[in-house]
Amino acid sequence: MRRLMLLRHAKTETDAPSGRDQDRRLDDRGHKDAAQIGDWLATNPPFPETVLVSHAVRARQTWDIAWEAMKDRVAEPQVEILPELYGADPAQILETIRTATAPSDPKQLLLVAHNPGLHEIALMLMAGGDPAGAKALSENLPTAGLAIFDFDVEDWSDVGYRRGQLLLFVSPKLLRPG
Repeated sequence: MRRLMLLRHAKTETDAPSGRDQDRRLDDRGHKDAAQIGDWLATNPPFPETVLVSHAVRARQTWDIAWEAMKDRVAEPQVEILPELYGADPAQILETIRTATAPSDPKQLLLVAHNPGLHEIALMLMAGGDPAGAKALSENLPTAGLAIFDFDVEDWSDVGYRRGQLLLFVSPKLLRPG
């Protein structure tokens, strides 16, 4: 069994001072939402053993803030910053999942990346699972949204389209009371 967690970066500023998209930083809501998702992750095991993060500033900040909220409660995962996750399409993301996990071969993997690729692959991986989560996810993978899939496979190389069971979809908005 393998568990894949797909986390979209949190809310960002509209433009970076440099003018480069990959330099955009989290805004105040993004900081709060990333911490909230980190807190949620820390209280809902199993925890990621490996985290693959886009090199974009907003993705790295999302992971750093989430980790800060988690670190006193969970074991530290192996973290890799991967430029290829920035702007990746579903095929590139799937290839990263299949190859970037070797040789550590984690049972739980977290990716922190971007739409539209992350949302598209989430929809393409889903073969069933939580109906309410699937409906919400079909509409959008919002900033700081987290989709969790289980795959009944022995190896990450066997993860493929329409093979995942959506365990849960959660976002800061869905976590807010009322």
